[in-house]
Amino acid sequence: MRLTICLIAALALVPAATPVGAKAAAKPAAFDINHTTWTFTEKGKAYRESIDESGNYVTHMGGKEVDHGSAVMKDGKACFTSAVDKEGEECWTTRPVAVGHSMTTHNDKGRKLTVHRVAYVGMKTTK
Repeated sequence: MRLTICLIAALALVPAATPVGAKAAAKPAAFDINHTTWTFTEKGKAYRESIDESGNYVTHMGGKEVDHGSAVMKDGKACFTSAVDKEGEECWTTRPVAVGHSMTTHNDKGRKLTVHRVAYVGMKTTK
């Protein structure tokens, strides 16, 4: 009986082996801003920004387009390049956010903005 208990105890200490051909747990996909829409308020003005599945974005304020350009993810940041101004690329911190939730983001120049993710709204550029 004592031998059986010792064998059971010894087996409990041996780590379980992964079956041959079994894959390790999948790593979650990185957050992607494509096919998302966000709202935010800056300097008292409400904006809505949509990024399509190809990485093109358009920003509206009061129903009128105020900016458009391209957006890409780089090193975990959302980077936007406007086709309207000549400011160059502007990158913002990001993290996975579900529709209906908000996050505070910071750009490389120290600006801070709280954005709220909403259901995707298709884009229409006017320029």
